[in-house]
Amino acid sequence: MSSTELPASPTAAAAVPRVGAVRVAEGERLRRVTLPGLTLNVRYRPCDDTTGRAPALYVHGLGGSSQNWSALMPLLADVLDGEAVDLPGFGDSPPPDDGNYSLTGHARAVIRLLDAGARGPVHLIGNSLGGAVATRVAAVRPDLVRTLTLVSPALPELRAQRGAWPTGLLAVPGVARMFARMTRDWTPEQRVRGVVGLCYGDPRTVTDEGLRAAVEEMERRLRLPYFWDAMSRSARGIVDAYTVGGQHNLWRQAERVLAPTLLVYGGRDRLVSYRMARKAAASFRDARLLTLPDAGHVAMMEYPEAVARAVRDLVTDRGPGDPVPADRDGDRREVGPRDGGDRQGAGRRDGGERHDGTGS
Repeated sequence: MSSTELPASPTAAAAVPRVGAVRVAEGERLRRVTLPGLTLNVRYRPCDDTTGRAPALYVHGLGGSSQNWSALMPLLADVLDGEAVDLPGFGDSPPPDDGNYSLTGHARAVIRLLDAGARGPVHLIGNSLGGAVATRVAAVRPDLVRTLTLVSPALPELRAQRGAWPTGLLAVPGVARMFARMTRDWTPEQRVRGVVGLCYGDPRTVTDEGLRAAVEEMERRLRLPYFWDAMSRSARGIVDAYTVGGQHNLWRQAERVLAPTLLVYGGRDRLVSYRMARKAAASFRDARLLTLPDAGHVAMMEYPEAVARAVRDLVTDRGPGDPVPADRDGDRREVGPRDGGDRQGAGRRDGGERHDGTGS
């Protein structure tokens, strides 16, 4: 057993109670995919005519859910037949029977979902933990990935952001349980505001309706008996993935990705350093870079229009039947050069997009 394949947790194989319905935005539907030892909730937007729409899969980050993509998915619905998955133990997906919340475990869940639905190759889009998962999937199963979009991907950093330290602490056995006891008097709204302050470049951009929906979802999650277990074990999976070497190192796997890749980084990201954009753009062989100076960790929620435009450019550059390109050294396309001179940015949503020509 590797360091990232943990023994099954007590709640993993137990019957999981339903504690309330998850939020479903207008035009969305939910379906459940049941596989041996694994059940996944999938969010999608049904459409009678899928002509000209390529399949896509969205993968959320640590503590998130498929709801994190509800702002972006409709903006791309004319070109992408998109589905957003709740990773095991998150959103409305119950824990995996084997209790494996490692990065490899989450990647395996995504691969099994794609294989079961025979939807590949897909345009694979991931945020944070989901970005690391998507990177691993693209590296080990290039036949499943047409293009890759990574929003603030959780790739290893030598000097982690201060805001990411709690995630590292959460990975320490017993800390999650202790934190749950210490914060038992916190209201769901206090918890949500803390998360928003950490993840958004400007928390004031969150609407009242969005805040209410997030509070309702937090209330639901806190009633789940496996909530803290899924969080702590997934956090431990990230930490383990940061330290692994050899062919399973995430940066080594990034170099193996064949699919054209869009990298999205926020200048106010407190969890994934903005300075990692340059390293990532140099690692993925066919990369383009979108930097949003005012965005935080969840650019697809803060600036969905800007992210949608960049994804659309990536997707439409490749036809529905285009094969994955062969291994070509040095063939990269990007939005904004890697030397940090020019960058394409976006301003606040209420002020419209701007193209910022300042250095990074």
